[in-house]
Amino acid sequence: MSDELTSDLREVAAQGETLPSLSGAEIRVRAVRRRRRRRTAFAVTGACAVAGLALAVVMNLGGGTDQRPSPAASPTGTPSLPAAPDATVDLSRRVISVAGRELPLSSGSAWRPTAAVRMTVTAKEPVKLMPGEEAGIKDDYSLKVPWVIELSASDGTGRTNYIAALTYDEKAPGNYDRTTGWIGLRQTDAKWLYEQLSPGSVIEIEGRAPSPSPTVRPTTTPPAATSGVGGTGTSGG
Repeated sequence: MSDELTSDLREVAAQGETLPSLSGAEIRVRAVRRRRRRRTAFAVTGACAVAGLALAVVMNLGGGTDQRPSPAASPTGTPSLPAAPDATVDLSRRVISVAGRELPLSSGSAWRPTAAVRMTVTAKEPVKLMPGEEAGIKDDYSLKVPWVIELSASDGTGRTNYIAALTYDEKAPGNYDRTTGWIGLRQTDAKWLYEQLSPGSVIEIEGRAPSPSPTVRPTTTPPAATSGVGGTGTSGG
């Protein structure tokens, strides 16, 4: 009985046994591929973990803020040109152009010429007591000059000048130059310009005064001129 049972069991096992669809060599090849895929997956997982750790360290060192490079500075535009002057002094023509008008002037003589430079109005005085040397008369006199517009150079040199009425020689404006560098106008023109300009106005002085005439300059008596002892006198031209 035992031999028959054993034989029957072997027959049943043989019938139920299924032969593998792959050969032994193919099975080994598949096993090798599976091991390689596992190793690659482990390597990728490890690299990702290291990268994540490095990023966390960087963010902690940076205070957790998103550090972005600052945008490149935009190219600078074309430098703006200087503002148009409110008045233009043409020394060669002996005129000052303001608001469509041309006022005759007298500038500095050949010995003390008027500087050609851009200037700005800094102050105004209806009357200014000017030393005789500065006014262009005798040194021991002082002169009350009306409608004084004080100027300061815009180039940072600290140079100063002024425009005022040339009351003691109203024939000079437009004809000849006789000041010590300041710009003299006829009294009515000086008053009009005084009311026209204000502190901050820009005055462009350009050109060069013409060569002095060989004729002798007129001798005049400056009004309101006082000497150091209270007398009046005649200017030295």
